Amino acid sequence: MGGSFLLFSYLLSVFASLPSFTVVKADSDLTRPSFTPINRDLYHSSDDLIEQIKSLVHRHPDKLTVETIKAGNKGYTSEITVVTYCQSRKETDDKSKFRILLSFGQHGRELITSELALRILSILSEEQFLPKMDRASLNGTLDNVVIKVVPMENLNGRKLVEAGNLCERRNGRGVDLNRNWSVDWGKKEKDYDPYEENPGIAPFSEPETQIMRKIAISFDPHIWVNVHSGMEALFMPYDHKNRTPDGLPSQRMRLLLEELNNVHCHKRCMIGSGGGSVGYLAHGTATDYMHDVVRVPMSFTFELHVVG
Repeated sequence: MGGSFLLFSYLLSVFASLPSFTVVKADSDLTRPSFTPINRDLYHSSDDLIEQIKSLVHRHPDKLTVETIKAGNKGYTSEITVVTYCQSRKETDDKSKFRILLSFGQHGRELITSELALRILSILSEEQFLPKMDRASLNGTLDNVVIKVVPMENLNGRKLVEAGNLCERRNGRGVDLNRNWSVDWGKKEKDYDPYEENPGIAPFSEPETQIMRKIAISFDPHIWVNVHSGMEALFMPYDHKNRTPDGLPSQRMRLLLEELNNVHCHKRCMIGSGGGSVGYLAHGTATDYMHDVVRVPMSFTFELHVVG
């Protein structure tokens, strides 16, 4: 577990290195868009951010590759940019390496998560550095790792936010991408809010989740992290149950989160199952699917704390 801890320590150090960002507070009437302008001193536009990432890849072809995957369903189309990091590009498909899949920007309004993706890629490419980071130790670990980064899973939803609807979390046709996966899909709690949690007409009805499922199954990661914003939390499965899975893998996940919480969150982070910690159950989530169906040994949802 030592290598996993080092990598997550690195990831959380990047979290801590970000300046304070402002989180948009939702109006009581969530159907009414907010027209508060986005602070461009803090956030890139979606187009600029993707362009900066592609330029970064172009400058470091020895370590980074990029592809854009497109899909459509019933007249609705989407695209997802995927960046792959490997110390030696020719070893990208080496299945003996430890594989990590990171996803950001699943909800349109969580702008800071995609900024974090750009920062991580900048540090992996060695264009930026973290204070007091032991680069030699990190490089030794990264030599045995392949990392896939999805900087902006919900581009269409992000575009709606940039057009003025700052509270929008769903995709371009009103579906919450973190309710559109097949594990316990479609169940609605008493406080169900379609503006916040619409699961779609069927599991994987949305092109975005179709693309992400394909990536996950083909890549077969050892670690999955779905990065969100709004609280200080390090979650593991389950989201749709008020408990964690049974067995040794679950114990290892919790021990890792406890250690990360102690080192990086000063014990402030909420840890444990999403369903048992956050105050409500969520059905049809990506992390539960990764754990139960893709069988990712370590499946997590990290919540990045922002202030406002």
